[in-house]
Amino acid sequence: MTTTEPARPRRRFVRSVWFHVALALSLALLIVAFVGQPSSNSMTPTLEPGDRLIVNRLAYLAADPAPGDIAVFRPGDGWERPDASGDAVRGALDKIGEVTGIRPYVLVKRVIAGPGQTVECCDAGGAVVVDGAPIAEPYVAHDLPFVSGELDCDSVPVSTRCFPAVTVPAGSYLMLGDNRANSADSVAPCRGNVEADEDCVRWMTRDEVTGKAGPILWPITRWGGP
Repeated sequence: MTTTEPARPRRRFVRSVWFHVALALSLALLIVAFVGQPSSNSMTPTLEPGDRLIVNRLAYLAADPAPGDIAVFRPGDGWERPDASGDAVRGALDKIGEVTGIRPYVLVKRVIAGPGQTVECCDAGGAVVVDGAPIAEPYVAHDLPFVSGELDCDSVPVSTRCFPAVTVPAGSYLMLGDNRANSADSVAPCRGNVEADEDCVRWMTRDEVTGKAGPILWPITRWGGP
């Protein structure tokens, strides 16, 4: 009799409503902590608006973001945020996320270059150039207009695809969206002005990184990737 008595309070607690509420909240927090959502269509077709994807928050604990990675980060000064003043629910959720750190407002972009690398656009073929070499970007499906000899970085007007050579500062990264024609990314304020200086660029800093984008979790028809 004495051996079973201590187990009874635990069994009653496990069967109680409060235990199930606590369990549900814990699972919800775990899911929210690791599942993110692209904030716009700037990553189409790699990621579509409404995609829920696993965010690997452990990916950069012992490593730094690398060119080609799709990173999730909390935008710092200079990055535009959607105006939530007309949506009380979204505004409240944004504030709660910022205070708790559980679901803050984040952006999802592709790492193009890291600290010390020099980036510019474009070469004669319209490609982004990193450290003097054009990079292959098969994931870009919708780019800004560029026609060599007609609408390029030497024409008047200059192609809006073009931006000046910039060197990535220490602890920072240059981020671009796969949907270049509609992406408010690192060089959006610089495009079409090859005479601009590096002050026009907004960087992702190392301490702003939330994690690395993993597989798409929802909707079911888009499982896998990116």
